[in-house]
Amino acid sequence: MVYIAAEARAQLLDILASAIEQLGLALAALGEAYEALDENTAETLEQGLFRPVQSAYGRAQRTHLEFADRHELPRRSFPPAAPGAPSHGVKGFLGAAMDAIAAADSLLAGLQDSMLPVEVGDGELRAGLQDVRALLGPLSGQARELLRRLGR
Repeated sequence: MVYIAAEARAQLLDILASAIEQLGLALAALGEAYEALDENTAETLEQGLFRPVQSAYGRAQRTHLEFADRHELPRRSFPPAAPGAPSHGVKGFLGAAMDAIAAADSLLAGLQDSMLPVEVGDGELRAGLQDVRALLGPLSGQARELLRRLGR
């Protein structure tokens, strides 16, 4: 039974790590989009998208680290992701960011819907997952609004 719990914890950390990597990709794409925008639109992007994704990225990393430490599992580092090609333009970078955010949210939703967080009996992990998903929830609407503004 201990071996099964250890496998479940490792699997859980792998899924969480994949979500963190997706959030890193989103941050890289949003950073590139920011650089290509005028000052006012860049500020809107920073407030509405970049900061919430950055907060979710940090919270997810902290959740990963603390869970690994509590269960004496190896820590993992998450180096910054490489941005895409500049030829994508602002809309392309925003699209890539939103795809990565959706992928991260889907991974976390699948993890929450599975029994893994319950099976490993870790309330702090479940709270961390919930916090990250709460930060990601409103972002698709904010991105649509920003894209609508850019279309003018």
